[in-house]
Amino acid sequence: MNVEQLVRETLQEMSEREPPAAPRDFADRVLRVRRRRRVRALTGAAMATTAVVAAALVIPGLDIGGEGNRAADRTVVEDVLAHPDQSPPEDLIAAGNTAMSAYTTRERIEQPNGDVVDSWNWHLYDPSEGRYEKTGWAWADVAPNLHTAAVLEGPLPSKRVGILDLESGEVERWIELDRGAAGVSWSPDGSRLLATTYSKNPDRLHKNKPVMSDGKRQPGPVRSRTGYYLIDIDIDIDIDIDVDAVKWFELSPGEPKTRFNAREDVEWSADGTHVFVRNIMEPLKTFYDLEGRETKPPTGENLAYSLAGRSPGGKLSAGEFAGEGDEIATEVLDAKTGKRVAKQPVQELLAWADDERLIAWGCDPKRCDGADEFRQQLLLVDVEGTRVKQLTGFRDGQKADEWEPVFTRR
Repeated sequence: MNVEQLVRETLQEMSEREPPAAPRDFADRVLRVRRRRRVRALTGAAMATTAVVAAALVIPGLDIGGEGNRAADRTVVEDVLAHPDQSPPEDLIAAGNTAMSAYTTRERIEQPNGDVVDSWNWHLYDPSEGRYEKTGWAWADVAPNLHTAAVLEGPLPSKRVGILDLESGEVERWIELDRGAAGVSWSPDGSRLLATTYSKNPDRLHKNKPVMSDGKRQPGPVRSRTGYYLIDIDIDIDIDIDVDAVKWFELSPGEPKTRFNAREDVEWSADGTHVFVRNIMEPLKTFYDLEGRETKPPTGENLAYSLAGRSPGGKLSAGEFAGEGDEIATEVLDAKTGKRVAKQPVQELLAWADDERLIAWGCDPKRCDGADEFRQQLLLVDVEGTRVKQLTGFRDGQKADEWEPVFTRR
């Protein structure tokens, strides 16, 4: 079905079943109608359709950006959804092709035997409400359609993965596992799941394995990663998971270069052709092909520790903190040469909105020092570092375990 047909049939269906849609949510309604018809597997064509439908909407008389700039018959794309007065956010945060699909908060729960469990509270985006809702899942990841999530139930590790419909809040199917998983993530194209397996809960700190922290003996981590599953999956719930589509690969805990981390989740490369694990020393990433064999990094992969990785077009890479002295700055590099392209007045680059802008943590300039480094807010910054837009309010500067964003391509 092409874009013209999709829009025409959506208008007809909406006129029969729903009141007229407000201009700002028309594109979303088009996609919801399409989804109700169960065309739900993510493909490049579907992503292109989404972009074209959104860009093709003509909205007369819309106040663009709240600045009173009204123009009749003007094409408008709701490119940035920002809520600088919200922390943590209540309503959807998005910029360009990327949305904050979820955020987490941490709760430290003391156990009767003296152990401590870091329990992660997942707040997932609910497309039907347009806001974030707290859930009871122990771990989650949202697919690149913002309508489906992969979830794990507690206590971790869990021996099944749920495929959750974010609009209904219902698990549409369970994928049974032979080994317990404590982390799960979608491939960049939404066609595969990666589930990291552990013999123990990686978020549990053990009293009998103490470490020194703040001058005191504290419960410490126990590394227990055993491997990871690669699961081929079609989001369409009518298709069952074949046993041959679920493959497990052994991967023991990291060597001394990663010994300080109990959670050592396996992650996807930018193009989805490899997976990797992070290390705290060089090399910062170790790569594996989709048959579980250690290999060289894929061409163009960002090898820095930056969460943002490479740009969607592959020409640029997000670098590390680049401030000197009291300067707060990051850098973007040429992906081929590794040379600096520009610096940005932010603390940490988190995700690319598109090829020209990034989502980042930025601090309050008046309070951005070592004692208050966590007073941050999400910002949208261009590669050149000349334009900065607030996306959220500030986190509490005194709490290192404040809310943490999770980003997904939309």
